[in-house]
Amino acid sequence: MPDRVSELASQARSLPLEERSRLVDLLLESLHESPIAEVEAAWEKEIERRVAAYARGEVETYPAEDVFAEARRIAS
Repeated sequence: MPDRVSELASQARSLPLEERSRLVDLLLESLHESPIAEVEAAWEKEIERRVAAYARGEVETYPAEDVFAEARRIAS
């Protein structure tokens, strides 16, 4: 039985450099899809939690001009 990965690698080597590079990028992305999806799901949950806390009045807020003034002070 032929080794499918070896066959695919052989076919990939015959591609032009730009297409091989694109293929490598796509394969690498496929290795990282799950953790990225998990991180995005965790952020969605956190965003919902923060918005709900804000809506309940549980979050102390600050005027934008105060925040920017403090940022400028720290950056100076």
